[in-house]
Amino acid sequence: MDTTYYDHGTPAERWERARMFFDAKDYAAAARVLDALVGEVPEQTGPRLLLARSYYHSAQLRRAEAELRVVVERDPVEQYARLMLGRTLERQGRQEEADTQLRIASALAGDFAGL
Repeated sequence: MDTTYYDHGTPAERWERARMFFDAKDYAAAARVLDALVGEVPEQTGPRLLLARSYYHSAQLRRAEAELRVVVERDPVEQYARLMLGRTLERQGRQEEADTQLRIASALAGDFAGL
C-alpha cells in the first residue's frame, strides 16, 4: 500500500494535520486529508464540516454544497451547516435558495429580527 503524507497516520493524527493545513490557509491540502478521513468516519459531523469549509475557501463550491447537504440531511438543526450552505449558494448566484437556508440558520441561532 502506497501511503502519502496526506493519508498517513491515525484518524486523530490526520484530523490534526487537516486542521493545521486549514489554519495555514492551505485549503486544498486540508481537503485532500479530510476527503479520505470523511470516507472512514462518515457519521462524524466535524470532519465533514471542515471539509465543506475547505472546499468553500478553495472555491470548490459544488463539492462544499454536497458535503453541507449531507450534514443538513442528517442533522436538520445544525445551524452552522445551514449558514455555510446559504453562503455557498450565494457564491454560486443562487440567491433564492440561499435566502431560505440563511433564514433557517438565523432562526436556529435565535435571531428572529431578520425574518
